[in-house]
Amino acid sequence: MWKDIEKSSNREEDYEMLLKQLQALSEGVSYQITVLSNAAALLSDFLEDINWAGFYLTSGNELLLGPFQGKPACTNIAIGKGVCGSALATKSTQRVADVHKFPGHIACDGASNSEIVIPLMCDGECIGVLDIDSPSLNRFDELDQYYLEQFACLVVSYL
Repeated sequence: MWKDIEKSSNREEDYEMLLKQLQALSEGVSYQITVLSNAAALLSDFLEDINWAGFYLTSGNELLLGPFQGKPACTNIAIGKGVCGSALATKSTQRVADVHKFPGHIACDGASNSEIVIPLMCDGECIGVLDIDSPSLNRFDELDQYYLEQFACLVVSYL
C-alpha cells in the first residue's frame, strides 16, 4: 500500500507510521498552509492507487480549494454539492465506492472513480474537508476510513 517507506505486513502499522510522519512534520509549525501542504504531500506519497489528495477549506457557504497534490481541481464547491459539499453539510465522512453513482457528483477529474472525504472538525464546526480520489472503484475500505479520520483529526490539532 505504501510507495516510499518500507512496507510492513500490517496495514495498521503502515498507517501508524503515516500518523507519526505527519506529527513530525507538523510539530512547531505555526503556518496552517504549511501543515496542510505537507499533509497532502504525505498522503500523495504514501497512499497507492490515488490520483488526488488535498484539502478544501470552509469560507462562508462554500468550500475553497486548499493545498493539494494532483491535477488542477475545482476551486469552489457549494455546501451540499458533490461528495465534498455533502461531507461539509452532514459533518460526516463520505466514502463512495463509485462516484459516478453519487447524486450530484462533481467531476473535477474524469479519471476518478472512488473517493473518500473527511470533514475537518474544530469545536463542533466543519472548517474544511480532506478529499482523496482514486482511479479505482471501491478503493477505500473501513480501515482506510478509520486511519484517514485519525489523520484528519491530527491535521486539525495543528491548525
